[in-house]
Amino acid sequence: MADQQHTTPQTPAPYEEADLILHGGEIVTVTEPPTAEAVAVKDGVIVFVGDHAEAVDRWGGLRTKVRDLEGRALLPGFIDAHGHLGGIGLQATIANLLAAPDGDVTTIASLQQKLRNWADTDVGQESEWIVGFGYDDAMLAEKQHPTRKDLDEVSTSRPVLAIHQSFHLGAVNSLGLEALGYDSNRKDPEGGVIRRWEDVIAEPHGEPNGVLEETAFSPASDTALAGLPMAAQLGLFGKGAASAAAFGFTTVQEGGATLTNLGALREIAAAVPFEIDVVAYARADQATAALEKDPDTDPVGASPEYVNGVRAAGVKMFLDGSPQGRTAWLSKPYKTPPGNELDDYCGYPAIKDDAVVLRQVLTAYAKGWQVLAHVNGDASIDQFIGAVRAAAAKAGPGDRRTVAIHAQTAREDQINEFALLRIIPSFFSMHTFYWGDWYRKTVLGEERAANISPARWALDRRMAYTSHHDAPVALPNSIAILSSQVTRRTRTDKVVLGPEQCVSALDAVRSITINAAQQYDEQDRKGSIEVGKLADLVILSANPVTVDPEEIQHIEIAETLKAGRTVHPATAARTVNPTPVPDRTPPLDHEWHCSC
Repeated sequence: MADQQHTTPQTPAPYEEADLILHGGEIVTVTEPPTAEAVAVKDGVIVFVGDHAEAVDRWGGLRTKVRDLEGRALLPGFIDAHGHLGGIGLQATIANLLAAPDGDVTTIASLQQKLRNWADTDVGQESEWIVGFGYDDAMLAEKQHPTRKDLDEVSTSRPVLAIHQSFHLGAVNSLGLEALGYDSNRKDPEGGVIRRWEDVIAEPHGEPNGVLEETAFSPASDTALAGLPMAAQLGLFGKGAASAAAFGFTTVQEGGATLTNLGALREIAAAVPFEIDVVAYARADQATAALEKDPDTDPVGASPEYVNGVRAAGVKMFLDGSPQGRTAWLSKPYKTPPGNELDDYCGYPAIKDDAVVLRQVLTAYAKGWQVLAHVNGDASIDQFIGAVRAAAAKAGPGDRRTVAIHAQTAREDQINEFALLRIIPSFFSMHTFYWGDWYRKTVLGEERAANISPARWALDRRMAYTSHHDAPVALPNSIAILSSQVTRRTRTDKVVLGPEQCVSALDAVRSITINAAQQYDEQDRKGSIEVGKLADLVILSANPVTVDPEEIQHIEIAETLKAGRTVHPATAARTVNPTPVPDRTPPLDHEWHCSC
């Protein structure tokens, strides 16, 4: 199949016949003027925005489809500022261990039953491991992780893995520990922890209890997911694209792919081109190492143009862990340390050597790769700011659009540094809903928790921040992204977490439309409803800008259009990027790293 490239659209000549005219609803342009009566589309491009009568008179024709929105809202298609496309597909493939409202796991017993049920499915029966994703110890009645003993009750004949919702921790059964080679003789790896029984004395390091953190957890997820049947693995990207389109996204991200998975993504797209745009970022450590080994290569292949719906944009760095999992690197101790940790426990860095961090940034700047960095704790943010400052001084001025992913506990002085260094903060705002109560009571305490995802500080400095879902850590739920920024209401206690950080609904919409387009340097073709831009659009049951803020959460996605063509809901005969059958098996290596 020939390559399909999405290039910058040109403003067409007037008085042509449009393919589609949309009217009869609230049209949010996210620009000036902020609203319009009608939008006309021709050849996938917006050709008119304005008065309904003028749209019909100027652009209507015998073949023009005129659609009445019937009071629903029309917005620019949503743009995923950070997520993991393959992980979204994975989320839809393995056992769902999420708590409400995305699942119904409330106890370790219900978690065990979910895993047993999945083991009996077609995919589960063919899988080498029994595996599930999404449990949250903060939401389990026991308020603790499942242990090897709990998971031994699921199976003693197959290894079992339960992945924490952060995707930075997980728990395995006894066979899982055996498969990984984790026992009392195995010390903790750098950047990770093998948790041990407190009441069992086993020399020299202690008997593992099954709970694994960070680099100790990664081999478990890699091994378990490598054991999924190949058909399921090949369908991950396609399932992810379909799920994202169902939430109104027309541009999605594969944020932090291994070089092998980046190649697999391109192979799959060559077999069946994606109908929504996918922006990919390679792991910075792998890209840097590959370039050092062979300076004449370009392991990323970054480009502003899409081929078969995919383009690589740069690299993703991983500098710390998860705040709700209490592995993020903070400058001050956690309110309540996990496990056997002491009261001064602050988490830990993913990369201890600042020189390694600087080398990754310098390499990216030299190659023209955009840099995204996973930084949750404020200590890791300090490390990143230091590296960007030093790299920018050496590389000189440039429009690099460097992004601090999550920036969950960013201090106000760090937001100032972001502004000075032109670092774009991309907040995981849904933390206020999912883990706001956990932060208040266990992780950070009331004062620090009130300022997580500090969007208001960014707005006060006239910064175009973005917000993201980080799926599969959460569902790729665009409406939840909007609601969590506007209300900041927590899941369990229903309190408003840091009301001074709330933003307007329009600012929230901008964070996943025009601001996200600017993050990708695609603001000339996406992110707003303007003449000359791609007709990437989403139709909602209600207008998030005008409804009561507390009602935003109930808005539904009615339809998603990519370049004027409906990609959700999919028809029975066509789905968004169905499972491809390439000429040869794509070399997936199963590292679906997420970064909550």
